[in-house]
Amino acid sequence: MTVLVAFASARGSTRSIAERIAAQLSDRGVFTVCASVDDVDNLLPYSAVVVGSAVHDQMWLPKAIWFLTDHADDLARRPVWLFSVGRPGTVARPLRWAALCEGTAIERELTKVVRAKQHRLFSGVVPRGTFPQGSSRLAFRLMGCRYGDFRDWPSIDEWAAAIARDLDNRVPPPDSTPADVTDVKPRTKSEPP
Repeated sequence: MTVLVAFASARGSTRSIAERIAAQLSDRGVFTVCASVDDVDNLLPYSAVVVGSAVHDQMWLPKAIWFLTDHADDLARRPVWLFSVGRPGTVARPLRWAALCEGTAIERELTKVVRAKQHRLFSGVVPRGTFPQGSSRLAFRLMGCRYGDFRDWPSIDEWAAAIARDLDNRVPPPDSTPADVTDVKPRTKSEPP
């Protein structure tokens, strides 16, 4: 069984979470490929897929939505897990419920495209200078938000372990061995699709 962990990252936070999930799956004996959604042409070599995206304005990045839409038929035939990387950890406790609603809104939109086993919202990194001067920075501060690294590695590891356990309970299709991906290389941006 080979699992794809695909990601769409804006500043690297989502990529690091995807790499962590892939490493955790690999540590549990799951053959895993981690790649940007830009570098995945087809899902044929993969028995299961984990897809994550950074969240901007309570939405996945356009290239992540395109990935789900473009591969909807293939995703419908595989177990799929989704994760979003947003800002719930940056918001002050009294208003955190509003930030957590972001996950529900995103999940509602994603289910229009793909049926996933589970969707998780994780906090990412919000470095200083993320918001340009003006209204967005003011809104960020008025909500009591703060800058920093809010990735909850134990929670991410726990989720990856749950995925590995779920995969362990599945019988892999006969044609899904690590050899399936030996000739499949992620496409670089310079190569034609």
